[in-house]
Amino acid sequence: MSSSTSPTPEHTPASRPPIGSTTPKGTTPDGTTSTGEAITYAAAGVDTEAGDRAVELMKYAVRRTLTPDVLGGVGGFAGLVDVSALKDYRRPLLATSTDGVGTKIAIARAMDVHDTIGQDLVAMVVDDIVVVGATPLLMTDYIACGKVDPVRVADIVRGIAAACEVAGVPLLGGETAEHPGLMAADEYDVAGAATGAVDADDVLGPERVRSGDVLLAMASSGLHSNGYSLVRRVVETAGWALDRDVPELGRTLGEELLEPTRLYTRPSLELAGALGPDLHAFTHVTGGGLAANLARVLPTGLVADVDRGAWEVPPVFGLVQALGRVPWDDLEGTLNLGVGMVAVLAPERVDEATALLDAAGVPTRVIGEIGEDPGGVPDGARAVSGTKGVAGGAVHLRGSYRAG
Repeated sequence: MSSSTSPTPEHTPASRPPIGSTTPKGTTPDGTTSTGEAITYAAAGVDTEAGDRAVELMKYAVRRTLTPDVLGGVGGFAGLVDVSALKDYRRPLLATSTDGVGTKIAIARAMDVHDTIGQDLVAMVVDDIVVVGATPLLMTDYIACGKVDPVRVADIVRGIAAACEVAGVPLLGGETAEHPGLMAADEYDVAGAATGAVDADDVLGPERVRSGDVLLAMASSGLHSNGYSLVRRVVETAGWALDRDVPELGRTLGEELLEPTRLYTRPSLELAGALGPDLHAFTHVTGGGLAANLARVLPTGLVADVDRGAWEVPPVFGLVQALGRVPWDDLEGTLNLGVGMVAVLAPERVDEATALLDAAGVPTRVIGEIGEDPGGVPDGARAVSGTKGVAGGAVHLRGSYRAG
């Protein structure tokens, strides 16, 4: 895990003197006049020692994520993981995903709390891999900042590592890049990537979905990591401070907004193992809301009938809607509204799946089923299809939401 980017090598002109030679005071190598003090990398705004301190602070947490399949330790140029187990697959496929956490980082910066944003990152990246039935093999992270604050960077990475440990995926490497001049000293952004593997026979997705399948929703932990541009605009316009106590939330506004994204990795993989061919698809409810993401895993000719009243919408979503007078169509096309993951499965396995997820601490609700597309849209329903560039089935949202 590196502490900062390395300086980009420059082309050396023929007139440049060899390293170690001297240049007359007040002149440059090409003979032109210079002024001021000598410019160092640190003077340019990059503190490599701070990056090294950050690595020292984070490396114990990173080591805790390393599985027996990982070779080497922290600090190498590249991470190595033994994938010999793939030889037992009939046709091993690699799955990969990359993501960030969006403008939720602005909330973390405003509250000066940086050890939760890492779980958001892991959830956004790793659970996208789980959707196809793949077991994650490794994750890497990337942090860009205006100035390396060793404690802050270590807090971010410790959060990533803690989530990787829960998800059972090694944090195999990463990078912290200092970008003075491009970012303010207190600004940062995080991104990550993960790779997993699945046997071709076990890939989940539209090809498996059948008419009569049931939609089993897994509860979200809150806003998760999408739609924060809307949420932040609503809060700013309303003039609410992040330290404001909100009785209906049972905590401050800022604490609610920073609630980490629920990790579905292990429960979902356990569900796939238990149900086998009777589990047909997952959808991870991220940007675009429930309907847009559910439509991505439906084949042409089928429609998911979703009852909005099948679950209670957590209070934070109603608060955002009321504070900003946000139209419900816009809200459900932006936020998860209490559903973070959906399993599409055979109806006879619903009770078993519900029991398994309940034992894993993941609340569930049956929210609808899959049927043949009758053409047209039922009265009062909203139809969603053709999202994220996928030409597949449709989702019909009907009824009204219930406030939690």
